[in-house]
Formats: sequence, C-alpha cells, structure tokens
Amino acid sequence: MKPETQEIYPELKKIENEIQVLKILVLQSIQIPKQKTALKGILKGVNITEEEIEMAKKSLFKFSA
Repeated sequence: MKPETQEIYPELKKIENEIQVLKILVLQSIQIPKQKTALKGILKGVNITEEEIEMAKKSLFKFSA
C-alpha cells in the first residue's frame, strides 16, 4: 500500500464503524411500536370545579402572573 492509503485506511474504518452503529440505532427506533394509551372514559362521572382548575394551574405554572 502507498503511504497515503495507509493514512486514510484507519479513518475510513472509523467512519464505517460509525455508520454501522447509526444503522443499528435507526433500525431499533423503527422496530419499536409506539403504543397509544386511550384515556377515553377515565374521568367519567368526575366533577372538576373551577377552583380545582385554578389550583392546578397555580401548581403547574408557579412563575406566571
């Protein structure tokens, strides 16, 4: 091999390894099905007052005016 080739070869191997890792990550993210949780009917019969909504807003948004 020429000296230039010997210098480039290790860098190409690193790039090849990175591409393999990226391929695996992409395949894993595609294969995992996203499950949706249905909330329909979970609060059936529950009464929420305006006061409770205001208390919830205050606890979530502590820094709002």
